[in-house]
Amino acid sequence: MKRRRWKEPENVDAWFAGRLPDDWFTEAPEIRVDRDEIFVIGRLVQPTLEEDATDEDRSAADHSRIEGWREETRRARTNIARQAENTFGLNVSWGARCGEEGLAFTTVAAPAMTRLRMSERRVLDTLIDAGVARSRSEALAWCVRLVGEHEDEWLSDLRDAIDKVHEVRGKGPGA
Repeated sequence: MKRRRWKEPENVDAWFAGRLPDDWFTEAPEIRVDRDEIFVIGRLVQPTLEEDATDEDRSAADHSRIEGWREETRRARTNIARQAENTFGLNVSWGARCGEEGLAFTTVAAPAMTRLRMSERRVLDTLIDAGVARSRSEALAWCVRLVGEHEDEWLSDLRDAIDKVHEVRGKGPGA
């Protein structure tokens, strides 16, 4: 049985550029797409504070700006998400950044089934015993995030190589 490769929907960035109000973000939003969701992350205007404001003040103000934007745009975001879900067949999640603060909301936590050997389960159980994670699922997610943070360039090169393999395969006999 030939396995079909997932293909990112086309024009997602352009679609959102046409749907999102121009005054929501200070720059074009970052749009990430995978097999399960479209994640839209925008940068908000930072609140104006006194020059002598502390880092804690700035952090609190930035976080408050994100929370306010989240509440103020909820209905519009829900409508845009519904339209995008109908267009692309994927769930839409939202996030915002303001200054050094960032917050993701309505994100998808998609299950990933796997079989692990005892030594691999022991790694997850150690993370649980140490209080790093509450469950094997959370421990596995933690491990995946750690690899993603430290091996970003390698993973990017690997994705590019996979794309090239699929391109060459598509030009082969019986394609």
